[in-house]
This record gives sequence, C-alpha cells and structure tokens, in this order.
Amino acid sequence: MSTRGAPYVSGKRVAVLGAARSGRAVASLLKRHGADVFVSDAGSIAESAQDSFNTQGIAYEASGHTELAWQADIVVASPGVPDEAEPMQEALSRGTPLYSEIEVASWFCAARIIAITGSNGKTTTTQLLGHLFRSAGRNTFVCGNVGRPFSDDTDRTGPDDLVVLEVSSFQLDHIDSFRPDVSILLNITPDHLDRYNEDIDRYAASKLRICENQTGVDTFIFNQDDERIARFIRKKVRGPIALGISITDEIRAAGFLRNSNLMLRINDQEENLMPTEKLALRGRHNVYNSLAAAVAARVVEVRSDVVRESLRSFEGVPHRLEIVRDIDGVRYVNDSKATNVNALWYALESFTEPIVLIAGGRDKGNDYSGLKSLVQTRVRALITIGEAAEAIQAELGEFTADGVTTESLEEAVKLAHLLARPGDVVLLSPACASFDMFDSYEHRGDQFKQIVSNL
Repeated sequence: MSTRGAPYVSGKRVAVLGAARSGRAVASLLKRHGADVFVSDAGSIAESAQDSFNTQGIAYEASGHTELAWQADIVVASPGVPDEAEPMQEALSRGTPLYSEIEVASWFCAARIIAITGSNGKTTTTQLLGHLFRSAGRNTFVCGNVGRPFSDDTDRTGPDDLVVLEVSSFQLDHIDSFRPDVSILLNITPDHLDRYNEDIDRYAASKLRICENQTGVDTFIFNQDDERIARFIRKKVRGPIALGISITDEIRAAGFLRNSNLMLRINDQEENLMPTEKLALRGRHNVYNSLAAAVAARVVEVRSDVVRESLRSFEGVPHRLEIVRDIDGVRYVNDSKATNVNALWYALESFTEPIVLIAGGRDKGNDYSGLKSLVQTRVRALITIGEAAEAIQAELGEFTADGVTTESLEEAVKLAHLLARPGDVVLLSPACASFDMFDSYEHRGDQFKQIVSNL
C-alpha cells in the first residue's frame, strides 16, 4: 500500500488532463480526498460528465487547454493524452509532478494488487483471474484498462481484498511509486509504436515498468519464451521473485507444458494441473494466458482444484474470439479486440477451419509480412476495410484465393456471407485500431454482431 494518499493531495491544486472515463474517475477520487481539482480536455466533454463535475464542485474546461491545465501542484494524465500535448510538455518543463491515473489510484488502495500487461492477452488474463479469484470466494475488483477505472474502486478496497488490474503501456508511462504485489508481463510485440517514435525498445521499456518498484517480497510472472522479456530478465539482478511461464522450456519455468498438460512448479513443488484440452479457451496464446493466471493464483494461495475448475468454466471476453452465431454451417467470430498484427496472428493460429478474414482499420505502423505463411495456409478469402485496406491487400492479398477491398463493415460482412462455404469461419480480426470508422473496438465489434444477426 502506498504511503501517500490523502495527506499528499489534500489542499493541492491538481490538474486532470482528459475527461473520459479514467479522467472523470480520478478527478472524483482526488476531490473526495480534499484536492482542488481542475479538469481540462482538448475535445468536448459529455453533458453527463459536466453535470457530475458541477455537482461535485470540480472546475473544468473543454475544446482546448489553457494555462490552468498546467498551473498546478500536480498534473494527472489520462492514458489517451500523449506526451507531446502542450500541458504535458509544460508540466515536464516546469518539473511539476506528472502522474498517471493508476499511480494516483494506487495511493488509496488497501488491497493486494495483481497487475497484468502485455501487447496481447492482457484483457483475457485479467478477466480470467477475476473469475478465478471470485470462484475462490475472494472479494475481487477487476479494473484498469479492462474498462472500469481503478480510481472508481480503490476507496472501497480492504486488506483482505484483491484488485486485478489491467494496465497499458500508456498507463505505465507516468508511474512513480506504483507497486503491484504480483505483476504479469505476457508478451512484448509491436503495438502503439506511433506513441513511441516507432521505437519498440521504448515501448518495451514502458511495459517493463510494471515491476520496477517491486521488491523481494513481491512476484513478477513473465513469459520466458518472449525474447525481449528474456533479455530484460538476464540483465536484472535485483527486484521481485521472478517466475517464468513457457510452452517450450520447462527447466526454469514455474508454469509450463509437458505432454499437453499444464504443469506448475511453485516453491519446488511440482504438480500436474490439467490437460490443455480441458481449457475453456482455445489457441496457443490462451495456453500462455492460462499458465500466467494459474501461477498468479497459486502465488495468492488459491487451491489447485479451484484453479482447474475456473480454467474449465471461463466463458471468455467480449470481442476476443467471440462466437456470434452459426449460419448454414458457417461460424461468425468477433475478434474486434485484435488491434495489432500479433493479435491477428494468434486468432488465425486458433482455427483449423478455412477462414474468410475481415481485417483493416487505422494502421499504427503495422508490418503485416509476418502473417504471410498463416494467411497462405488458413485464409481462403481476405476482405479489407478502412484506412489500411489497400496496404493489407498489397501485403497479403496474393496469398488468398479472393482478396477484396470494401467501403464499409456492412459491405464486408455481406460479401463474406456470399464467399463463405459450410465449414468455414468468418472472422473479424482487424489487426488495426478502430478510430478511422468507429468510436472504439467495442463499437466495431458490436456493429459486426448486429450486422451478422441481420443476415
């Protein structure tokens, strides 16, 4: 638990940048603890948020930042605000303390924190751990980048509770004392490089901050098959207890595969947890997610029988390989949360059936070349949408029997319906951000489900 909290913020002028969910939540948290809060947003602020600010006595501005956004004792940045934004640059140049929302929320948290990050799989692993801990009878808060801000729950936590917190690189960029009891790093693959000057090492350094404040009484669970993470572990000489997971090397791993069985080795005690065929989630990437969750659960002393049953019964995450419906022998799958190339790779790897793939959106500096072999062997038709449509077709279209660019998601789904044959999978897995055509990946996925339901 942080030694900061109310004494640090009481009476301080705090500028909160961004009035979306996390900005609103942290502004309310700070106001409850005696801070003089001012919210500044470069865009519009929803009427409901304005009403809430007025009720709480929180001042705000919209449609641009004035000097009030950085004339503060503390600046708190929402994850959507880039470092290049004027108030961020002003705060940095003035030496004003600049924190992320999860940093501030952690100051008020009495519970044990299990924090999960990674380029792919973090939402699934977060929700899986929430399901697992609740199945074990533990009072559990699931929040963070998963959708519900940490600041909404932190005041309600007690010492016997658990917080399962999904954290993004943006949320880790401005931590200071944030220290999870258990941290999980699933993988590091190219994503959001537009926010990191196209430098994957800067992006990786941001992800690795999840464990920088941990000590020898804390636990860091990491994917030892990921070379970027493995290099970091080899260089690190002090810090938390490091427990690896692997599907290729059991020698040093705390969670690993042996003869298609999930195995655990905690405190030098080895146990055969369960066969992979019993897992609720399909695909090799979900073996990693399940291993990470299982190791974390055993570290928090959840019984193995509860872990097994939870991994069997978990129903998955909306917009992540979500089965929408079957029509005339064709399965329609919503994987709108696949907003980068590696997420699409994992999706393609999860199916043995022929795939009619719908991909595209806003390109974040993607390199699609690594998908060629999987597309050639598993994708029968490629339908692309959005700003990246032509680039994806140029890179991958020649490896499919049919490659077509369409103007809308509705047109793409209807074309997929015509091209698909019994036994095929129509898969929306964009490999791109949604913001060229939709409000969010959830909006994109919901639209896909609605279009499919109308077929």
